[in-house]
Amino acid sequence: MTAPAPDLPGATVELPGQPDGVSWPTLTWATGAQLTGDADRVSDVLDRAFATNPNPELALSLAFIAVQGGRIVAERYGPGVSAATPLTSWSVAKSITQSALGLALADGVVDLDAVPAAPEWADPSDPRHAISLRHLMAMRSGLEFNEDYVDAGTSHCLEMLFGEASADMAHYAASQQLVAPVDSTFNYASGSTNIVSRAVKQALGLDHAGFDAYLHERLFDPIGMSRATPHYDGAGTFVGSSYVYATARDFARYGYLHLRDGMWDGRRILPEGWVDVARTARSGPDEDGQYYGAFWWVWGDEHGTFAGQGYEGQLVAVVPALDLVLVRLGKSPIAHRPALFQFYRDVISAFADGAAGEGDPR
Repeated sequence: MTAPAPDLPGATVELPGQPDGVSWPTLTWATGAQLTGDADRVSDVLDRAFATNPNPELALSLAFIAVQGGRIVAERYGPGVSAATPLTSWSVAKSITQSALGLALADGVVDLDAVPAAPEWADPSDPRHAISLRHLMAMRSGLEFNEDYVDAGTSHCLEMLFGEASADMAHYAASQQLVAPVDSTFNYASGSTNIVSRAVKQALGLDHAGFDAYLHERLFDPIGMSRATPHYDGAGTFVGSSYVYATARDFARYGYLHLRDGMWDGRRILPEGWVDVARTARSGPDEDGQYYGAFWWVWGDEHGTFAGQGYEGQLVAVVPALDLVLVRLGKSPIAHRPALFQFYRDVISAFADGAAGEGDPR
């Protein structure tokens, strides 16, 4: 496992274990009282998002859940949404792809440092030949990829997800040229995740149906993500960059698996140390003050927060020091990003002891 650079945040906050007397939420979630902070403050922050919805601050909020000490302590839903409504993940799916890679690693079928990571670079003279799964997972491949969600004329992401390249997304992404030395530069790229997704599928020797069964049998079903639905491209590859539909409670289960270090009800789901790989920063801070680990964002705060984050404000945040998981799903355009970060800070601050401002994800 790669250690962080000295100036990057590592996995230094211990992941808490399951509290005595609290059942695992495989089938149902128990509810309970908030364990730390101020419940009235949490309620006030959520009122800003849901009392008038949509609103000028956050646009449309669809769901919010806070799980502390293994119990749901706060839960809100937006118009037309309930605890049974599947919602899109967008890039939270990248974190799920990291889990799939961890499962394949535990099965002994992948090597994170083996090269090449894609058949497009099989020729040893190709400068891309040096790219490994570890580089892709850290978004440090050096491949050209413009992660633009607006300008279809320049966006590799829009072409990959919605254009002709959607027929084989991994091939499209892997066909891009190297624009920086491997492992020299952070470039957030949905294409990197889909290359990894294809590599996992190929290493397991599975077709579309087999890979779908693998995800359910090895990841979703054991933790009770009963409504989780991954989507596939024209080549039968899981679109691991963007497309898992699940309920807010199922996304909370996924975060809870990571809060408990990949364990679930006495069973190890993710390989030992794999959650630490996810939450150990390799790059950053970026313009928002965030760091990046392995298909997970690392906030670098005193609570050890790390998060799967997606377009329009999708969030599955794990806050180890507070034994807390937060899920927020909605439709908040990019202009609302500063307000979203303030919302996240305010929620965590309301769970934390001390003055307002604790829990700053930047």
